[in-house]
Amino acid sequence: MIPIIQKKNISFTISTILFTLSLILLVVVGIKPGIDFTGGTLIQLRFEGERPERAALQTVVEGLELGNVLIQPADNDSHIVKMAYLEEEDHQRLLLSVRTAYESEEYKVVEESVETIGPSISSDLRSRSIKAGFGVVIAIILFIAYSFRKVSKPVSSWKFGVTAIIALLHDVIITMGVFVLLGHFLGVEVGIPFVVAMLTILGYSVNDTIVVFDRIREKIMRKEYKNFAETVNVGVNETIPRSINTSVTTLLVLLGLCIFGGESVRFFSLSLVIGIILGTYSSLFLASPLLVWWEKK
Repeated sequence: MIPIIQKKNISFTISTILFTLSLILLVVVGIKPGIDFTGGTLIQLRFEGERPERAALQTVVEGLELGNVLIQPADNDSHIVKMAYLEEEDHQRLLLSVRTAYESEEYKVVEESVETIGPSISSDLRSRSIKAGFGVVIAIILFIAYSFRKVSKPVSSWKFGVTAIIALLHDVIITMGVFVLLGHFLGVEVGIPFVVAMLTILGYSVNDTIVVFDRIREKIMRKEYKNFAETVNVGVNETIPRSINTSVTTLLVLLGLCIFGGESVRFFSLSLVIGIILGTYSSLFLASPLLVWWEKK
């Protein structure tokens, strides 16, 4: 049997370091918002023939003086052009300029997609995303407190809910910290898909945590062990195979999406991969030891 509770200081130290570093990155550097939150225009251009170099395309687009421009390669034959909100006249001017520079009898430039979000819409999306996050957190606390209402000793039912939220914040903040680094070094931006991924991580992680807590509750109700720390340690060890097996099967699918899914879903699936790994870790090595720490305090 793994002495998870006895060695809880190790997991506490690891989690504290990762959480603190991620929080510092979020405050000092900040996560890089996409056009979903800032407003702007995103155009995907496919080049039938040899795809031009990113720097060359950047020079062509910047020559139009339309503001800051970000060019990102997509798939094997496309580039994604991100910039501030474009009027239709400027949109057509951009297409004409790129086609003049690269089209010929053999090569064509095809506009695969164009997505435009105005400032008012982006502000509304940002506000709704924050409200959704707070709503989910409150709902989780109330649900866990209700589900564990018959458990009053040695830890109150509402403490199960608060402990689960601490574990969830641990998972989400560290995942966001990773994306701060990706945004700073690779220019990765976050939008609505990232918010969806964070809410998915909340749901997955709390599901894993509840399974562990439920096993602990069963043992408390049956009074199988007199010592609370021992009860928790046995409960966690009994759920380790289930948690790892579930996570591994889910991760295999997400890794496939991350590697072969293309640019549009790569970072969405990557955020889920990071979050699920953290969620499995926190359910086993953080949430349950926190209950024991709280009971002793």
